[in-house]
Amino acid sequence: MTDGVCQPWELPASGPAAIFADRLQAMLPVLDTPRLTLRAPMLDDFATYAAIMGSERALHMHGPMSREDAYLDFTCTVAGWLLRGHGLWTVIRKDTGAVAGFVLVNMEPGDQEPELGFFLTSEAEGNGFATEAAQAARDHALGALGLERLVSYVAHGNDRSARLAEKLGAFRDAVAEADIDHDCRVYRHAPMGGDGGMEAYA
Repeated sequence: MTDGVCQPWELPASGPAAIFADRLQAMLPVLDTPRLTLRAPMLDDFATYAAIMGSERALHMHGPMSREDAYLDFTCTVAGWLLRGHGLWTVIRKDTGAVAGFVLVNMEPGDQEPELGFFLTSEAEGNGFATEAAQAARDHALGALGLERLVSYVAHGNDRSARLAEKLGAFRDAVAEADIDHDCRVYRHAPMGGDGGMEAYA
């Protein structure tokens, strides 16, 4: 039984390996907003990730997951930084230092374009943190990272995420929806300097 119990593979390294891990983490972009810091994920953050993915909050994200499946999901998303130059950020509240959740720019099997995703702990919800974190990640992806395309894949029934995507100025892209294997809504985020209209992609 491993669900809910910290396992050896979840523990940070020590010695020179830990120093090397710290150096790699320090290379990832840190994004600051008025109330949040988006920083590199660390193994200590996994407990929060597993709690979210193992709960009903993950119903629209292939969950609830076992702790082992959550760990695989966590490490695959973190690996995006090395393989693609974008991945997962841990969202930290400046007022308490607590992990509020996670935001990501990622591609997983089935995705046709980089995806902006976001999910919070239940305690952090209802404060506008998801919008604040997602705006920062979106602007970094379309600005500093120079991505030409960015979408949010939103499962049918996940109306809260759909409203957040719309609040960010994303528009529903029916053409992209017809082009993917999984059944979901596709919200397209406007390029930097764009007005959010579909004509930007004509």
